[in-house]
Amino acid sequence: MGRFHRHDDGSWHDHEVDGDGPAAAHAHDTGDHTQYQTGRERVQLLERVFGENDRKAAENRGDLEREGVIAINLMSAPGAGKTTLLRETLRELTDRLRVAVIEGDIETSLDADRLRNLGATIELINTGDGFGGECHLDAPMVRSALVRLPLASLDLILIENVGNLVCPAEFDVGEHARAMIHAVTEGEDKPLKYPVMFRSADLVLINKIDLLPYLDVDMDAFRRNLRAVNPTAATLEISARTGAGLAAWCAWIESLRRPAQESAKPFAT
Repeated sequence: MGRFHRHDDGSWHDHEVDGDGPAAAHAHDTGDHTQYQTGRERVQLLERVFGENDRKAAENRGDLEREGVIAINLMSAPGAGKTTLLRETLRELTDRLRVAVIEGDIETSLDADRLRNLGATIELINTGDGFGGECHLDAPMVRSALVRLPLASLDLILIENVGNLVCPAEFDVGEHARAMIHAVTEGEDKPLKYPVMFRSADLVLINKIDLLPYLDVDMDAFRRNLRAVNPTAATLEISARTGAGLAAWCAWIESLRRPAQESAKPFAT
């Protein structure tokens, strides 16, 4: 069996590879899976996993839409600033929106604890015991949190995914939009190294811009690399620490809420 992968449209396939020709060279470049003896079984298992996940994601999205709730999947590498940004976001939004946060972490409640007492309902998911769940949230995990939330009393759910630049991008959890945080300390090459993540984002938040004077990073090259893999993504430059760009980020969130506001319950006042 060659490399199994999923496309943006939800389809998947594997590259069957034999011999030493160009196809074999391609398989080596993208990850050599030729030594597996259970190729077809692996594909069938992954099809079942993705199929079940997508069904649960559709259920999640349907429940949210019936209540007029918008969900945003926030993704990044570890340490990029998701939790710090969420703290400042809650301080800004909870006086006018009813907000819940689904906090995903492999272990501990450390990040969830940082978000408490800021006017939002917090639901923690520790993924360490999940099927491959160490590296991402999936739709069934998110559903386990949704059933505990008072959806009829909410306007917005912010989902903080597990810090990882690979797996979270593969799994629809029922969100309406995906935002990812790229910290300038990560350099300019990450869109090329992790294209699936950057390609899946509706918005890329370029965080820690207050550190730019102290870094040797080529932001023009970063933007070129991002456009090479995702020419339609919106971008915002922010600093979760100083608050730069926070108003624009919150305005983007509220722009997603307006269609739901028109079709379902009104904004909280």
